[in-house]
Amino acid sequence: MELAFEKFRLCPPNNMILGLLYNLALDYEQKRQFRRARAVYRYILSHVPDFRDIAWRLDKLRYLKKPQAGGRLKDWIQLESNEKPILGRYQIERTLGKGAMGIVYLGKDAKLDRLVAIKTLPLGQEFENEELEEATIRFFREASAAGRLSHSSIISIYEAGEEQDLAYISMEFFKGGNLVPYIQAENLLPMAKVIEIIIKAAEALDYAHSQGVVHRDIKPANIMYNPANDTIKVTDFGIAYITDSNKTKTGVILGTPSYMSPEQLAGKPVDGRTDLFSLGVMLYQLLTGQLPFQADSLTTLMFKIVNETPVDIKLLRAEIPPCLQQVVEVALQKEAHARYQSGAEFARTLHECNQLGEL
Repeated sequence: MELAFEKFRLCPPNNMILGLLYNLALDYEQKRQFRRARAVYRYILSHVPDFRDIAWRLDKLRYLKKPQAGGRLKDWIQLESNEKPILGRYQIERTLGKGAMGIVYLGKDAKLDRLVAIKTLPLGQEFENEELEEATIRFFREASAAGRLSHSSIISIYEAGEEQDLAYISMEFFKGGNLVPYIQAENLLPMAKVIEIIIKAAEALDYAHSQGVVHRDIKPANIMYNPANDTIKVTDFGIAYITDSNKTKTGVILGTPSYMSPEQLAGKPVDGRTDLFSLGVMLYQLLTGQLPFQADSLTTLMFKIVNETPVDIKLLRAEIPPCLQQVVEVALQKEAHARYQSGAEFARTLHECNQLGEL
């Protein structure tokens, strides 16, 4: 676009060239590059003082001198309801919700004619100096890690980019919500359906672990589910990392405490078995509507996860068969070596339990 502006200024400023410049300025506006849009508009006015609606547009841009990323993108959509903003090569359609790191938008990729979910992180707005650098690295690490994964039950990552002070990742748009509504005691899914979901999630994690990617934040909010076709997608590898010795950090707790493994809470190096513990917590909750470990404070919660055995799941739901009871007990073992050693083993055991016909 900068090159186009440079070349257009070499042409005679007739109506055709000024019209092209006007469209260029509109493109800058849509990309929220307001300073450059103003420069183009002023160049046009230097030749034709009353060209189209430029005076009004310049007046509007006076209030948008500093590009605001992240949450301000929503304000821009509301301000220009008839002009949908552009982020990278994506046209922003609407807000889908707020993710762990920023706002998530529905976008349209005109080039490939498909809808995408766009996760954003307002870098300059949320972080400063060293924190900004770490947040940026973490954000693009998500794209690097998840972008390596290609599995039917994992959200596909298409592209990562950065514009102004806004980083974004475009990913597969999945029709459906997460599993949070189904952890409520009054809205539990049928037991067989829960087993089917956990099997698919375990198989997806087995694949991710085989690629050297540990999720580290498995919980109902990060498992998308479409009841219309019984499909699931593991999403939000926001704190995933490549299991490489030179990238492993100890003493850092990342994730959601209620679902974290004892070794993760202790800040120790973790592998895929930490995800399987979290999946066990989720299985317990989807079956009973209760978390296996509950407390009024984070300190007490951490102590219980590390030291205490959860309430026997059959005491909360008597019809749970012994085979499923045992699966939960194994998944929630304190020591990683005592749990399922792979997602494939976890899934296989649930398959065998299902075949017993007790569900």
